[in-house]
Amino acid sequence: MDALNSAVPVEPGSASEFARVPDTSPSVAGGKAFSRAQTDDPVNRETHDFYPTWPAATRALLEVEKFDGAIWEPACGEGAISDALAAAGYTVVSTDLIDRGYGEGELDFLMQWQPRAANIFTNPPFRDALQFIDRALMLTTGKVVMFLRLAFLEGVERGKWFPSTPLARVYIMSRRVPMGRGKLAGEGEGHGVIAFAWFVWEHGHQGPPALFFLDWKTSAQ
Repeated sequence: MDALNSAVPVEPGSASEFARVPDTSPSVAGGKAFSRAQTDDPVNRETHDFYPTWPAATRALLEVEKFDGAIWEPACGEGAISDALAAAGYTVVSTDLIDRGYGEGELDFLMQWQPRAANIFTNPPFRDALQFIDRALMLTTGKVVMFLRLAFLEGVERGKWFPSTPLARVYIMSRRVPMGRGKLAGEGEGHGVIAFAWFVWEHGHQGPPALFFLDWKTSAQ
């Protein structure tokens, strides 16, 4: 089955209409703790917003998005996204502010001025997401892909900011993605509790973004 379910164009100014996606999947153990960890709660939130990306979510996007040239993963963590990109045949540059034993550690992406690849593909720390996107757009000539909470579409200030960027496509994960706090979620941990989406900016894109739905469980394994 194709991971891409359907496509709907998004009219300018209407992005927040898609901020709520029905989910009928059962809650997972620890789901409430993860939800708390995504708030500004210093006790429950992972220190560096390290929530590794479920590999099947990355594979689902790679079924429908192709890239010309190398890809920079600037928040590579332990390599969840980088490994999926490399397995798909792409040349990947992996860096991170924190040295987790994968790629080049202790490199602050928000302080970088030199491009390392034509494209950037990452799951950024949510609190720094806007800065990551702006920096990524400055450092690339191809595509910028970010895995973000669907609620990133909301907000008055972001509503003013989005039209100034070449946001081309938003892929909502129709099945909630398992997200582990500080570690990759295990195979038996069921579904996540927060709605996520892949946001794709493409240099040269004009007009409103298109909306799609992806199901990570039907992607190539």
